[in-house]
Amino acid sequence: MNILGIETSCDETSAAVVTDGSVLRSNIVASSLPDHQRFGGVIPEIASRRQLEYISIVVNEALSHAGLRKEDLDAIAVTLKPGLIGSLLVGISFAKAFSKALAKPFIGVNHVHAHIYANCLRKAEASREAEPVLPAIGLAVSGGHSSLYFIRDFRSFKLIGETRDDAAGEAYDKVARILGLGYPGGPVIDKIARSVKNNTLRFKCAQLEGSYDFSFSGIKTAVLYHVREHHVQPGPETDCVVAAFQESVVASLVEKSLLACRKKKVGTLLVGGGVSANSALRSLLSSRAQQEGIRVFFPPFELCTDNAAMIAGLAFHYY
Repeated sequence: MNILGIETSCDETSAAVVTDGSVLRSNIVASSLPDHQRFGGVIPEIASRRQLEYISIVVNEALSHAGLRKEDLDAIAVTLKPGLIGSLLVGISFAKAFSKALAKPFIGVNHVHAHIYANCLRKAEASREAEPVLPAIGLAVSGGHSSLYFIRDFRSFKLIGETRDDAAGEAYDKVARILGLGYPGGPVIDKIARSVKNNTLRFKCAQLEGSYDFSFSGIKTAVLYHVREHHVQPGPETDCVVAAFQESVVASLVEKSLLACRKKKVGTLLVGGGVSANSALRSLLSSRAQQEGIRVFFPPFELCTDNAAMIAGLAFHYY
């Protein structure tokens, strides 16, 4: 079964073709990020206008790369929620029209669940041996979401924990803005933190004991107060702040995820979303999970950020 996926939840415009829910035939992404960088964040009106310009081109490219005609498709899938309303409307409207014109089924997909499902996608020639075994715990961590799910199967995502304020990626962006590091904050903070050794500075995230929930607003505020009180200047001082911030955020994500695995007696952990590309998170979570006999999965880097392949893949199970 060949499913065309369309993703327009934020500033990317993406289309992909996935066969039988796992084999990646194509994945095309057009980003409007350069248009947003000077504003320090995504401007919804700009994002949706760019998506109107890009969507037909991106869909045609996805079909061409997959070596298929539109008549060869078995279904059309699209991000239904969550996301920016204007951007979602562009993708949903296009997908509904395309579906009706071809007389193919229309499938709406949850964007956050799809990020976790990205761990199940592979190239045609790749081995199936490393595929995740369910049930699993899913950690979706990005600029808009930090959530934990119990996944019995890919039609059943039970939310068991989420951020009570800022998402982890949102905190990264805000701390980067405080320190004058530009947008987006995640990649630059990760790069700087890797160069810091023997850092004595510490920040703490709220523990929220007795739950699987996260909180990242407090640490963002702690960074702001520290920068103001100590008149932190660009250079080694800023690098230490960045490293301390990342260390605390990553520790919180790791602790809550492994706690959920232990409590639910699950041996598989699936991580997805933009922050899943973070090197510190990958390193610490892989190490700790191995110690506890838990198999942890991260998507390939190109499938960590918003993409349509994850939409098409998960749609197979919905269908």
